[in-house]
Amino acid sequence: MQYTLHLARIIALTVAIMLFFSALLHAQDTTALQVTTSQKPAVTETPSKKWYDQISLRGYAQFRYNRLLETNPDLKCEQCDKSWGDNNGFFFRRIRLVISGNVHDRVYIYIQPDFANSISGNNHIAQIRDAYVDLALDKDKTYRLRFGQSKIPYGFENLQSSQNRIPLDRNDGLNSAAPNERDMAVFGYWAPKKIRERFAYLVNSGLKGSGDYGVVGMGVYNGQSANKPELNNGFHAVGRVSYPFLLKNGQIIEAGIQGYTGNVIVSSVTKDIQGINPDFSYEDSRVAASFIVYPQPLGFQAEYNIGTGPQYNPETNTIDQKPLKGGYAMLSYRIQSGKQLFFPFVRYHYYEGGKKQELDARSYHVNESEVGVEWQLNKYFEFVAMYTMSARRFEDAVNSDNYQQGNLLRLQVQFNY
Repeated sequence: MQYTLHLARIIALTVAIMLFFSALLHAQDTTALQVTTSQKPAVTETPSKKWYDQISLRGYAQFRYNRLLETNPDLKCEQCDKSWGDNNGFFFRRIRLVISGNVHDRVYIYIQPDFANSISGNNHIAQIRDAYVDLALDKDKTYRLRFGQSKIPYGFENLQSSQNRIPLDRNDGLNSAAPNERDMAVFGYWAPKKIRERFAYLVNSGLKGSGDYGVVGMGVYNGQSANKPELNNGFHAVGRVSYPFLLKNGQIIEAGIQGYTGNVIVSSVTKDIQGINPDFSYEDSRVAASFIVYPQPLGFQAEYNIGTGPQYNPETNTIDQKPLKGGYAMLSYRIQSGKQLFFPFVRYHYYEGGKKQELDARSYHVNESEVGVEWQLNKYFEFVAMYTMSARRFEDAVNSDNYQQGNLLRLQVQFNY
């Protein structure tokens, strides 16, 4: 395991160097071209568009209710949806506005605030989700560098937009690797033009693609999750390879592997609790595999990861370094009726390990099954009904013996604009 992680670091550094020299060589080629063309007669050109004419606005909002047919009000899920359980009602899960566009042929910006965050018991707090710039190193944008706060290239469902995902929340197993899916980072992506077009098709056609995060994606990030300060002097390193294979019958199957490594600081700790290190620093490393059959019309999706990280130990009231594992499998079916789309689905997910972003690196053991349907009336309105059957043990120093089991019907209306 350690050798694999060291190799990942070396590969990430190598790719970064290759991207740098690719940019340098491309700059030299451009200079040579300018010298040659400067000898030609001047040609009157049509003025190009201003950068602000190329900026687009779009977004979506998700409105939920989780209390129908609820059998246990003490069953909660802090990471996936804070409106589970007692003393909750109607709830905005997300209110997103995306500002994006190519301000230059080689420069692309993406800014996404969310106006539905819950902080210290207050709802509807605005917070940045994404804020990054992409620099293309060639005209086909085969090589790209990304700077800013963006999604970490780890896991298919983590990268898939919540606007497109069928289940209401991401699975615990892989999502616990990257809370909020994002961090401050520098990433490099590589994908041929033909495959970039395929990634775009998988999203635009309604096949629930994850977006264009390259065939190969690598880089470094802070490691404390989005909108949180870095608490140590080291970076996390991540690498991902994922390829969408087009079969002769038109079916598309995507397979991927990914991994990351670094050290994380557990920043939310109960008073008097002990850690293996005085600064509550822990190794945070994982590897994962992904396999996706796009719903044409039958779809299948599965991911699984293993690794190590901080985890609360209720027997000793300490935060220990422990192994973790978890993943999910989902079946779905795409039904089209005129302009309407239906996606019935069933998903099972499992996780055993700690959650580094929660109080005392809260210990989890999750077994959860979901069955539901997404109905797309048109491209502006969607409705999801999902019945959840959950068994969760989630323990910290405040609740050291906390096993909750129950069922609930979850409803969501989504507006796209």
